[in-house]
Amino acid sequence: MGSNPTSSAMSTEYETAMRVALDHAEQAARAGDVPVGAVVLRNGEIIAARHNEREVLNDPTAHAEVLALRDAAQVLGTWHLTDCTLVVTLEPCVMCAGALINARIHTLVFGAVDLKGGATSSLYNVCSDPRLNHNPVVVHGVLQEESAELLKNFFEPKRAGN
Repeated sequence: MGSNPTSSAMSTEYETAMRVALDHAEQAARAGDVPVGAVVLRNGEIIAARHNEREVLNDPTAHAEVLALRDAAQVLGTWHLTDCTLVVTLEPCVMCAGALINARIHTLVFGAVDLKGGATSSLYNVCSDPRLNHNPVVVHGVLQEESAELLKNFFEPKRAGN
């Protein structure tokens, strides 16, 4: 199912990045989109940060992860993101898991699990499929409560019919 950060320095780096991702997720919620934020780290520095923009762009592929990976590739001038970490507030879906594998992301860090669509530990486990040519390290549960709360606060009124 993945691993948890072992060093406190790495844990702090992931938490700091996750807080930025959470800020981006809040921007998505304000725009009426599912509150998911993602950042790409390289050498501990954020090189890209995005949030879901499906509603704004009318684009089903405009997930935070895909947008952040695209931006990171532009910043680095290569789609090979082998020395990068993707930090995202919600467990990636199948599309996003495929994108991060194809980008050769070294490490995936996520907050809340997605029991209905998660593809990196809960519903599917694409990132550890030995048949694929790349298997990133997966770290789960970083600021999980904050990430889950943001999603709960977004969906509760919708489920109540508001």
